[in-house]
Formats: sequence, structure tokens, C-alpha cells
Amino acid sequence: MGEIVLAAKITHVPTMLLSEQPGKLQGSRQQAIDGHKEIMRRARELGADTVVVLDTHWLVNAAYHINSNPVFKGVYTSHEFPHFIQNLEYEYQGNPALGDAIAAKATEKGVFTLSHQVETLDLEYGTLVPMHFMKPEETNMKIVSVAAWCTVHNLQDSRKLGEAIREAVEASDSKVLLLASGSLSHKIWENELYEANNGTFTISREFNRQVDLRVLELWQQGEIATFLKMLPEYANYCSGEGGMHDTAMLFGALGWDKYTGKGEIIGEYFPSSGTGQANVVFPVL
Repeated sequence: MGEIVLAAKITHVPTMLLSEQPGKLQGSRQQAIDGHKEIMRRARELGADTVVVLDTHWLVNAAYHINSNPVFKGVYTSHEFPHFIQNLEYEYQGNPALGDAIAAKATEKGVFTLSHQVETLDLEYGTLVPMHFMKPEETNMKIVSVAAWCTVHNLQDSRKLGEAIREAVEASDSKVLLLASGSLSHKIWENELYEANNGTFTISREFNRQVDLRVLELWQQGEIATFLKMLPEYANYCSGEGGMHDTAMLFGALGWDKYTGKGEIIGEYFPSSGTGQANVVFPVL
């Protein structure tokens, strides 16, 4: 019987890649990189053999979609930030059976979901950035990527998809690290204000920072039911990345408002290009 062994909400800011290269940003995101490495260290200790990534950089306009390719291999340059992410080589193994099972379970729940095994369906950087630092290939860990930038979807359906992920995992022989890859608040600095406000290292709205900090408090205190009551407004007023569908999927998999675990911040909360970022681990109960 399979299980989700560890779950986390994680950052994927592109400046993490620049942080490991010579230049003015070298070392600037080390604590976030260390957080990724620590999450993977814990997952490996718990026997994880597959990573399911809820990717808020994979935009979908109808249905829910899963990239279930048996192999992911390519060279990636970001269309959004080609000056940040370019020529990023990657090669990972996939878990098609698990991707197919998740789609089938979700569709049974009335949430139409498609699992794809299409060689030319590439990964997005919400998956590629964390995998670059977590290095699943070192222990032959497999990858499944789930679209979580959902433009015409509702959060309750994303909750059901999260439930389907857990059910499919538990019916399999996979041990899964589940990652909601997306920011907290996500109001990127307006272009004309970016440079004057040292945009790479600041948040664009104090309101967003204060709400982010309160959300982290709720998570750390285990007040998940309270957080879920505010999730739709949080996603709306604080411009949650991808509509925060990754977060709805994450907590759906954890048990939604019945979840009694407490979040643990790995590293520290930090601003990036106007947005609020953190790595937060949630034990699976």
C-alpha cells in the first residue's frame, strides 16, 4: 500500500538559480535552496520514491491535467524570465501509472482530469526549479507534474483533486513527496516601480506581507480550518499564484479542514520580485 510520506508548500523563484552562479545575486537565495535540500533529505529518510508536484506555472484553461510521461528530458528556457532561467538541462523518470490513477480517481469524483503521456509535453519551471535543487535523479526518484495554474476552476474541485491524489497514492505501491509549488502572495512589482523599490528583494504591498505572516502563523499553530475559510479571499486579494489551486490540492490531500497537523517553516519567509515566499513542511497524519 502506498502513502504520502511528506507534504510541503514550497517556493520556486527563478533567482534561486542565479543564486548559485557568479554575479550580484550569488548566494542571495541560499536559505531557500537549503530548504529544498532539507525537504528532500526528510523525504528520502521516509522512503519516498516519487515526487508529485502541483505546479502553478503550468497554466490550463479547461479541465485538470497531469503530465505522466515515463521520461522527462530536455533543455528549458523560461519565456517569462529568459534572463533568469536559460538552457536548464534536465532528465527525470516519470510514474505514468500513478498519474493515470490520479486522473481516474479525480474523474470518478466528478472533476474531469486528463493524464498525458506525450513526449513533447514539457515540464514547467514550477517543477523544474525545485527538482534542480532536490535532485530526485540521484536516487532514481520518479516525477509526476500536476497543472495548478487553473484559470476557470474552483477551489473545491481542486480540493477534490487533492483527495484523489491521496486515494490514488494509497491504492498504489508508491511512497510520495507531495509539493505545492507556488508562492504565498503573488503581486509582482509593476514594471515602472521595480528598480526604484529594489524589487528583487522586496514585497510590493505591505498588506500582502502582513496577510502572509498571519497565514504562516495559522499554519504553524495548526489552525488549518481557519485558514481554509479565508483561502478564497486570500487568493483573490493577495493575488495568490495560480489562484492558489496548488494550496487547495495540498490541503485536500491532507484532509482539508479535518487536518490537525502543524506547518514547519524550513528557513524563513522572504520577499522576491514583489511576492511572498516560504518553504513549509506539513506532516502527513
